[in-house]
Amino acid sequence: MSITESAAENAPPTRTGPPPRPGWRAAIWRLHFYAGLLIGPFLLVAAVSGGLYAAAPTVERFVYADQIEARTDGPARPLAEQVAAAQAARPGLPLSAVRTGDGPGLTTRVLFDDPSLVAEGRQLAVYVDPASAQVQGALPVYGSVEALPIRFWIDRLHVDLHLGTVGRFYSELAASWLWVVALGGLYLWWRNRRGNAKRMLGYDRTARGRGGRMSRHAAVGTWLLVGLLFFSATGLTWSKYAGENIGQLRAELGWTKPALSTSLTPGGGHGAAGEHADHQAPAAAPSVPREVAEQTRARNTVVLDRAVAAAAARGVNGAVQVSIPTDPSVAITVAQTRQPWRMGIDSAAVDPTTGQVITVLGFASWPLLAKATELLINTHMGWQFGLLNQIALVAFAALLVTVIVRGYLMWWQRRPKRGGLPKPPERGAIRKVEPSHAIPAILGVAFLGWFLPVFGVSLLVFLVLDLAIGVAKRGRANLRNTP
Repeated sequence: MSITESAAENAPPTRTGPPPRPGWRAAIWRLHFYAGLLIGPFLLVAAVSGGLYAAAPTVERFVYADQIEARTDGPARPLAEQVAAAQAARPGLPLSAVRTGDGPGLTTRVLFDDPSLVAEGRQLAVYVDPASAQVQGALPVYGSVEALPIRFWIDRLHVDLHLGTVGRFYSELAASWLWVVALGGLYLWWRNRRGNAKRMLGYDRTARGRGGRMSRHAAVGTWLLVGLLFFSATGLTWSKYAGENIGQLRAELGWTKPALSTSLTPGGGHGAAGEHADHQAPAAAPSVPREVAEQTRARNTVVLDRAVAAAAARGVNGAVQVSIPTDPSVAITVAQTRQPWRMGIDSAAVDPTTGQVITVLGFASWPLLAKATELLINTHMGWQFGLLNQIALVAFAALLVTVIVRGYLMWWQRRPKRGGLPKPPERGAIRKVEPSHAIPAILGVAFLGWFLPVFGVSLLVFLVLDLAIGVAKRGRANLRNTP
């Protein structure tokens, strides 16, 4: 593109007659400006930590190779023998579950409920060589994907900045505003490019300064638009306040994952863990007398191989996690673990007394939207498509960082020549919008503010502060004009 063509493309269109009312452009520009300025730091942290989280599984395979990779070859020893070796290495800890290796040459993980890890929602995994039944170490793990210490630290940074409940507002704030910033930017770029979709996807390679940064900022943001909306929507499912509303809506519409019945008694209500178990502490064990719990655990440990074989005969095969309940009225659960390119997981409940499968819950039987939700969430976390998924997420995070940084550079370049902070777009633009358009939009935003409470409260705070600043400025101007 030549310099002449670039100037012509970026020049404002020639208009005839009276200028049109500013309408939505000025209002959305002001919202995009302030939202990007104030929410940008949260989005930046979320992008960087999300990219690191996506790369963490590959990093863990190298850092914790001594625990993950088996040292000997050969047929696997019985699971009961491997569990016994783990129990000898960690005597006194309650046994929770056994997870077979996620592939050839990988260790078996025996999970214990360690009181020192309960507050963090973690368990202790003892790694056992399946061929020799020798213990190769122990590490704390978190969630259904058994995030190891590196990934757990990054996960907490991404979720709550290591600040607990208070920090969770950060991630919900970022997810709540991400779609607003993205769609607002798309609208402004669409207006700039006069609705030409092809020109929206390209940027001026010859432009310099603020114009060049704006072109790259907007074009790259357009490339990332679908992903931004995707991460905003899936991220909100884990949030505290919006997540509760979304969960209730999904339950009413039948979009939730069905639960596997694990009760051995008629009318029992025990069920398997929910679809967000990767971000939750392990479910509390049923309250039963200690002696009964120990006897039940010992009985269930002996029949682990039979339970795995029975589930495999019903299609629940491959790498699995086997629960070891302490309640005699609860069946053993055998569930497939999340693996790259596996479309969902199947699970089965096995009666430890008879060794018979009493219930099978296949992914194929899930409601369609529950399947879609599962796949989208797994993609968000970087599990669904393995290394390809991880590379795509890291690249996405890197591009999003450039969009955010360019946005701040554009803001800084708008500062007055005499010094001071850059001035925001003009106040009061919403009053210039046609009432027939403004009123439905305001009602829609009010509904979204109720459904997404952190978005609603932060927007209300922004409006109140903006109004207060306007009143203060008018007061100072009146004082200056008073004789």
